Amino acid sequence: MIIEQIVGNLDDISVSGRHIEKIYLSSDDLVKRIQRVTTDHGKEIGIRLKESKDLMDGDILFMDERNMIVISVMSDDLLVIQPANIKQMGEIAHQLGNRHLPAQFEGEVMLVQYDYLVEELLEQLDVPYSRQIRKVKKAFRHIGHHHG
Repeated sequence: MIIEQIVGNLDDISVSGRHIEKIYLSSDDLVKRIQRVTTDHGKEIGIRLKESKDLMDGDILFMDERNMIVISVMSDDLLVIQPANIKQMGEIAHQLGNRHLPAQFEGEVMLVQYDYLVEELLEQLDVPYSRQIRKVKKAFRHIGHHHG
C-alpha cells in the first residue's frame, strides 16, 4: 500500500468503532515525505506524500468503514523550559537562536530536544526547567536562514 495523502487527523474525525492500526514514528521522521514504515500489526506501507507538509501525531493515512491507519509519535527526551519572566524568556530564546536549536511552545512552556549543553546553559542562567520523556504533536523544525 502506498499512501500519497493524509485523510485527516484524529483530533478532527470520529473513530466510531473503527479498528486502529498505528505507525510509530520518531519526531525526526515526521519531516520525511517519502519513507517505508510498518504498522503495529506488521503491515508494510510506503508513504509518498504529494504535498510538502510534515506529518503530525494523529494523522490518518488510511480510513474505511472498519479500519484506520494512524501516525503515533514516539516520546522524545525533552527539556521543558519555564522561564520565570520575560527577561529570562528573551535570554534563553536568544541563546537557543544562536545555536539554531528548534523549539516548540505548548502554553507557557518551551520544548527543546534534550541537549546537555542547553541544560548547562539553563543552570547557568537559573532558568526553571525539567527534563521529561514526552510526546510532541509535530516535528522539531529547523528554520532555514543564513548569516549575510
